[in-house]
Amino acid sequence: MEEMEEAVKKKNRGQVAPSVKYCVTGATGYIGSWLVEALLQRGYSVHATVRDPAKSLHLLSLWKGGEQLRLFQTDLQEVGSFDEAVKGCVGVFCAAASMEFNVTEKENTEAFVQTNIIDPAIKGTINLLKSCLKSNSVKRVIFTSSISTITAKESNGKWKPFVDECCQIQTDNVWNTKASGWVYALSKLLSEEAAFKFAKENNIDLVSVITSTVAGPFFTANIPSSVKVLLSPLTGETEYFKILSAVNARMGSISLVHIEDICSAHIFLMEHAKAEGRYICNSQSCTLSNLATLLSKEYSSSNKQRKSEKHCEKDNVPCEVSSKKLKDLGFSYKHGLDDIIHQTILSCLDYGYLPPV
Repeated sequence: MEEMEEAVKKKNRGQVAPSVKYCVTGATGYIGSWLVEALLQRGYSVHATVRDPAKSLHLLSLWKGGEQLRLFQTDLQEVGSFDEAVKGCVGVFCAAASMEFNVTEKENTEAFVQTNIIDPAIKGTINLLKSCLKSNSVKRVIFTSSISTITAKESNGKWKPFVDECCQIQTDNVWNTKASGWVYALSKLLSEEAAFKFAKENNIDLVSVITSTVAGPFFTANIPSSVKVLLSPLTGETEYFKILSAVNARMGSISLVHIEDICSAHIFLMEHAKAEGRYICNSQSCTLSNLATLLSKEYSSSNKQRKSEKHCEKDNVPCEVSSKKLKDLGFSYKHGLDDIIHQTILSCLDYGYLPPV
């Protein structure tokens, strides 16, 4: 960790060591694209991996990287695909992930999901870690996990008064209930478990960031899925509202974090010498009905919204989804709930996803 610690010291003195490089996988995704920009703004060099270079053209016009930025075409399913991308990097951000939330009724079998979604996700994660293992430069890997791997309910169905990094969902429960978004939850859970197992066996320093629902502005050419989930009480998009409702049913509330804060947390944990294990990153939580009300105040009401609010009337008292472990290291959030909602709606109005008021 010496190189990263020295880089932090120089950054605090208004300098950044030009030799410090980070690799960001999944650079065309919501978090990945913001991470690339955040690192470049801090003066770091970035190796950004993309599966399809054509999809990065839009981002290249937004990233202000110059010679600090290099793109690498990679494939998570190909062994050795990340060897060149991680070479010379002191840290790797594993932000690449499948955004499959559900499957069709025909595909809704354990065998299909395991073979076509879970196994490829695990294989891709391990392939990346194998490339990190080959490199003599990589000191730490940050894995982007999700609040979908966490539950606020006890095995008897009662609510937990306090939710932290230990409150993982049980694999069997996911297979049995198959609530909306279950495929994504299972993929994240099992990929993260496999990553920590491989890291422990091979002495890789791995830290996991458990993201809550991420929102705010975006660089991507398309609306991020998490933004669609958040705004589903406004848009009335059934599939995304089902996911939001499933989260509320499992957690008792909706946990939110601004895209800038989640990327800052990734970098903070990469640089902090004492970071280890899993960290929940949640700026603030609110009930589903309260979320619908806040969205209503920020954006004019509609028939679709009022319909959604009827389904949001009976909320439980939200459990505390704690970021204590992250805050105890010294991390602080820049954006609160109102700011997250305000910036998200403004961005979606500019994009045309929401019609003008």
